[in-house]
Order: sequence, then structure tokens, then C-alpha cells
Amino acid sequence: MPASQPRSRARDRNNVLNRAEFLSLNQPLKGNQESRSSGRKQSGQAGAAGPQNSNPKERRQSQQLPEEDCMQLNPSFKGIAFNSLLAIDICMSKRLGVCANRASSWGGARSMINLLGITGHGIPWIAGTLICLVKSSTLAGQEVLMNLLLALLLDIMIVAGLQKLAKRKGPYDVTPGLLDYLTMDTYAFPAGHASRAAMLSKFFLNHLVLAIPLRILLVLWALCVGFSRVMIGRHHITDVLSGFVFGYLQFRLVELIWMSSNTCQMLISIW
Repeated sequence: MPASQPRSRARDRNNVLNRAEFLSLNQPLKGNQESRSSGRKQSGQAGAAGPQNSNPKERRQSQQLPEEDCMQLNPSFKGIAFNSLLAIDICMSKRLGVCANRASSWGGARSMINLLGITGHGIPWIAGTLICLVKSSTLAGQEVLMNLLLALLLDIMIVAGLQKLAKRKGPYDVTPGLLDYLTMDTYAFPAGHASRAAMLSKFFLNHLVLAIPLRILLVLWALCVGFSRVMIGRHHITDVLSGFVFGYLQFRLVELIWMSSNTCQMLISIW
């Protein structure tokens, strides 16, 4: 034992790390430990006091953000299907817009397509119905013309109201014409020309005696008027299809509220 003590002392003397200038490497300073511990305590207190001092609105927003992100990253099946159909509708409508402007593939036929669209506009039909009503001398003719006028006015009001609610724009940036502004047909959904053409064709097929070739031409005219609006870039395909559906529903509505001959005569006498 006495011999081992001098040997250990000699080792301690010979060890370089036991010198005074290297003591700081072996033993950490107390000041650094205290400063680190105090910094941790302060940060812990600030983190604990932060949620207490934060507003309840901020807490709700922080809790709601992950849920919103999850909803965006994981949409429902209905949302995916609806967005897919909408994308297909926009893509097909843009491809069929061959007369959207002069630089399009069928730009030279734009004026003819616009003329076809005018045949389904509400203002010429209302003006023509009023002229025929003034010149008509039979009670049956006046009854049919008065109900036709009612159907045209209902079509303009219903389509204008639906377009104001939907506010859907067309596939191309095509400015509406003067007649469109007069009938408030400035948005895309539903297509006013398509609904009017469908309503008029169904009205004439039910209340006029027409030969089979004329019936076929009347249906073809309604289809051409509707899809001409897609060709000039004013409406999507779904806008035209929905316009056909609304036109048929408007015809059914007019049939339900059909004005009798006496009512028509009373209105004509007031007018």
C-alpha cells in the first residue's frame, strides 16, 4: 500500500489534464450550468404562460387549421367526382368553341352562328308575338298567343334569376351583346337560348298542327340554337343541357297556369 500511493501521485503529476490550465476541460463551470438551467426555466414558463395569455379565437384557429388541411388533402368521393366532371365539361366546351373568336378554326362562320343564335333570342320572339297578337282576330289564336307571351316572359325572368344565383362564366371571355343585356342573359348557367328554344319547340309541337317534316325541323332548330352557344364560346355543354331541361319545365309550368280565353280577352281589353 505505501508503495502504491507514491506511484499514483506520480501518475497524477505526469497527467497533463491535471494541470491548472486544463482543469476547465474536465470540470464544467457552475455559472454556465446555472445560466442554462435558468434559460430552460424561463422558456418553460413562457411556453406555459403563452397558451394562457393567447386569445380563444387564436386557439380555435390553431386547432382548426389541421382539420382544414386534412379536408383539402383528403377530399370526399363526391367532391372528386364533381371536380372531375367539371374539368371534363370545361375541356370539352373549350374544344367545341370553334367560333369563339376570329382566330379560331371556324372563325369565318362566326357571323352565321351568331345569326342562328339570334333566332332563339327572347326580344325578337316577344316582338313577333306582340305583332301577331295585334293582327290576330280569332279567339283561339289570341288565347295561344297570350299564353306564348306569358311563357316568353317567364323564361326571361327564370333564366335571369338562375344566372344571378349561379354567376358562372363561360369557357371563353366573350362579351354579351346588346340583346343579351336587355334580357339579362349575361352569365353562362343556364343557357337562355337553349331553354327558350326547348320551350318554344315543345309549345309549338303541342298547340300547332304541323306536318312531320316541320316537327323534325323544329326539334333540329332547337338543338342547333342550343349548341351554337357552345360553338361561339358563350356557354358550356352542361349549361346548354340544363337549359333544355329548364325549358321543358317552363313549358310544363305554363301548361299548369294556362290562361283561358276569357282571361286572355280581359287582359287584351285592359291593354
